[in-house]
Amino acid sequence: MTTSRSWHLAARPVGEPTLEDFALVASTLADPGEGEVLIRNTALSVDPYMRGRMSAAKSYADPYRVGEAMWGGAVGAVVASRFDGIAVGDTVLHGLGWREHSVVPGSQAQVVDTSDVPDSAYLGVLGMPGLTAWVGLFEIAQLKAGETVFVSGAAGAVGSLVGQLAKLRGATVIGSAGSPEKVRWLTGQLGFDAAFDYKAGPVAAQLAAAAPEGIDVYFDNVGGEHLEAAIGALKPFGRAAICGMISRYNDASPQPGPANLPLLVAKRLRLQGFLVFDHAHHTPQFLAEVGPALADGRLQARETVVHGIEQMALAFLGLLRGDNTGKMVVRLSAP
Repeated sequence: MTTSRSWHLAARPVGEPTLEDFALVASTLADPGEGEVLIRNTALSVDPYMRGRMSAAKSYADPYRVGEAMWGGAVGAVVASRFDGIAVGDTVLHGLGWREHSVVPGSQAQVVDTSDVPDSAYLGVLGMPGLTAWVGLFEIAQLKAGETVFVSGAAGAVGSLVGQLAKLRGATVIGSAGSPEKVRWLTGQLGFDAAFDYKAGPVAAQLAAAAPEGIDVYFDNVGGEHLEAAIGALKPFGRAAICGMISRYNDASPQPGPANLPLLVAKRLRLQGFLVFDHAHHTPQFLAEVGPALADGRLQARETVVHGIEQMALAFLGLLRGDNTGKMVVRLSAP
């Protein structure tokens, strides 16, 4: 028997979540049954999609249940195993985060190699956010060398990788972020051709100044004003990969959409939403490109690390406010 703490959804938030919507609960876990493994989690993923799980609205996946433990990506060390192929001491990636320990079917845990990268890399650059960036840019938007890309939320886990991957493929890259410091990071360290602070003025005006001839591709993490500005800036036959709309996640009621949607017809634009889970078959191709680029330094993967299970809810609220640069991770112990 293992004593563990997990975060439960205490109430469904209306508008912006607060700490009162979460509860840290201690419980006792049974030993793993046949085909299961017990994992001591070392790092927990914090992701924007989790806000959608807090709502009861119909979506592509089941919502969190009030009064029950939340979940999300996690990595950890196996401390007991009754599943062939996973041994005690292995590091695994799985989907039962938001807790200190997890009992997981062995078929739903993936052994990962941490000899050259930290375990948390599989929550970010080598995991779901990395694959999201790669799929959205190359499979959905069909980026070509020489094109101009605009990515919103460019200092986040997905957006920062989108920009770097586009540069590696020979594109011109423009990003938006929420502070001057993040803008400097994008242009200084990540090699973006231009970036702007969306809080400093109208997005459309700043995008027009950065890309006076327009853009070919838009990678949307934000929605709202950013999406309207991108529609206005896209060239004829431009493409947009719609990954997320974090600016709308806390809306208590539906908000008006972009006012310039007729341009989709006039410009013959293609806007396509996507879910990374539909594209898991691209993982080997994604890792074959991203792994070596990460190893030789052509690709950077920054993390914002918060320590302790007690800080998980605060880290999540911080993510929604844009407190992170790169991937937000809650570290429970050394890998």
